[in-house]
Amino acid sequence: MEKVLKEITPKSSDFSQWYVDVIRKADMVDYAPMKGFMVMKPYSYRIWEFIQEQMDRRFKATGHQNAYFPLLIPEHLLAQEEEHIEGFSAEVAWVTMGGNEQLAERLAIRPTSETIIGAMYAQWIHSYRDLPVLINQWANVLRWEKATRPFLRTTEFLWQEGHTVHRTADEALAETLQQLEIYREVIEEYLAVPVIAGVKSAGERFAGAVDTYTLEALMGDGRALQSATSHFLGQHFSKAFQIQYLDEDGELKYGWTSSWGSSTRLIGAVIMVHGDDKGLRLPPKIAPIQVVIVPIGKGAEREAVVAHAKALEAQLANAFRVKLDDRDEFTPGYKFNDWEMRGVPLRVELGPKDLAKQQVVLARRDTGEKLSVSESQLVETVQHLLDAIQSELFRQALEFRESHTMSVESYQEMAQNGYRGFFRGDWCGSETCADHLKAETGMTIRCLPFNEEPVTGHCIVCGQTSRYRALFARAY
Repeated sequence: MEKVLKEITPKSSDFSQWYVDVIRKADMVDYAPMKGFMVMKPYSYRIWEFIQEQMDRRFKATGHQNAYFPLLIPEHLLAQEEEHIEGFSAEVAWVTMGGNEQLAERLAIRPTSETIIGAMYAQWIHSYRDLPVLINQWANVLRWEKATRPFLRTTEFLWQEGHTVHRTADEALAETLQQLEIYREVIEEYLAVPVIAGVKSAGERFAGAVDTYTLEALMGDGRALQSATSHFLGQHFSKAFQIQYLDEDGELKYGWTSSWGSSTRLIGAVIMVHGDDKGLRLPPKIAPIQVVIVPIGKGAEREAVVAHAKALEAQLANAFRVKLDDRDEFTPGYKFNDWEMRGVPLRVELGPKDLAKQQVVLARRDTGEKLSVSESQLVETVQHLLDAIQSELFRQALEFRESHTMSVESYQEMAQNGYRGFFRGDWCGSETCADHLKAETGMTIRCLPFNEEPVTGHCIVCGQTSRYRALFARAY
C-alpha cells in the first residue's frame, strides 16, 4: 500500500500521465461507465463548493439572484441565433425519444443556456422598470467532446452561467467587465492562480458575442487554460428572441445583454499550476482539510499522544478545517506521504518527546519546511503559516508564468522554446494569419491583453504592419 502512494509519474517526464496519477491517487475523481464522463468524488467536490461559495457571495453582493432553467432546449430555440447554433453544432447532444415515442421536435441537452433564457426573458421583460435583469444559475452542461480529460474538458461538467439584460450598451459592458473582475479576484486570491485579462480575437470569441473577455492562466506544462469568460452580447440575442422593453420615452427598444461563466475546470487549473511530484499542493483557502494531525508513538505512549492530539484537534477546529489521522494500521511515514499527496497545506506532528515539551512539529506542504512550536502559540502560528502558504503558492505560480513568458518578433521563434509558455507578439488582425499559425504550430491567440503599450511593430506571421499585441499559446 505504501508503495502505491509513491507511484506518481514525474511531471517532467510525462505531464499528462502525472496529472491523471494525481487526480486518481488523491481520490478526486473516478471514470464513469460512459466515455468522456467523470465522477467527482467528495474531496474534489468540496473544492468546487468553496469556489461556489466565494463566487456566489460576490454575485449576490452585486445584485444578482440565482435561478434555474431547463436542461433541455427545443431545437427551434437553439436555431434562432444563427451564429450561436453554428458555433455549438458539433458539440450538441440531442434527445429524440420520450419513453417509447419519437419526439415531434428534437431537444438539445444544454451546451449553454443563452437561448432558453432569452426565450424566458422575452416573456418577463416589458418595461424599463423591469431592468436590469441580473440572474445566475448553477448547473451542469453537456458538450460532446472528442478528446476529454477530467476537469479540463469532459462531456458533462458543472459550472455557473450568468445572464443579464440592461437598458444601454454601456450598462451591459460594465456588467461584463465587473464579472470578469469577480472571477479574477476569486481565481487569484483563493485559487492562487495568476491570470492575464484581455479580450478575445474575433476568431476565438464566443459564438454570438460582440466581444468576449477572458482570463488566461499558464499551466505547469506551458499550456494555457481559459479560466473564465465574460461576454458582451450586444443586442444579438435580444433581437433573436424579441427581448424588448417600453422605455421612458414611449419607444419600444431591444435590451442589451451579457453572459458570463466559469466551471469545474478551475479545479484542473489548481492541480496543474500548484501540484508537484508528490501530488497536490492545495491553497489553504480552498483546501478541504487545512491541517492534519499525525500522532506518533507506540503502546502506552501512543495512547497518551492520541488523547492529547484529540484535544489539539478540538482546539484547532474552532478556526480551521482540521483532521486527526489516528489510524493505527498505517505508519507515520505512510500518513505523511498520503496527506502530502492529497495536498493538505499543513501537518502537525506530535510524539512523546513533543508531548513532554508541550510543543508540536509543523510541516509545510509547499516548501517541506518544519518547525517546532509551543502549544501556547499553536493557533496563532498555524494561521500565520496558512497565510504564508497561500501567498507563496501564488508567488511561485506567478514566477513560473513570468519566466515562461517571452516576446517574439516572428512565430518561428516560438519553436526555440518548444512552444511552451506565453508568447507576446504583434498581430495584423487578420484571421487568415491566426488560422495559419494554428494549423502550422497549434498556437492560438489567447487574448489581446488589457493595458498593453501602443503597437508599432509587424505581424509575427505575415510581417505586415500590426494592429494588436496578442498573447499566443497552445491551450487546453
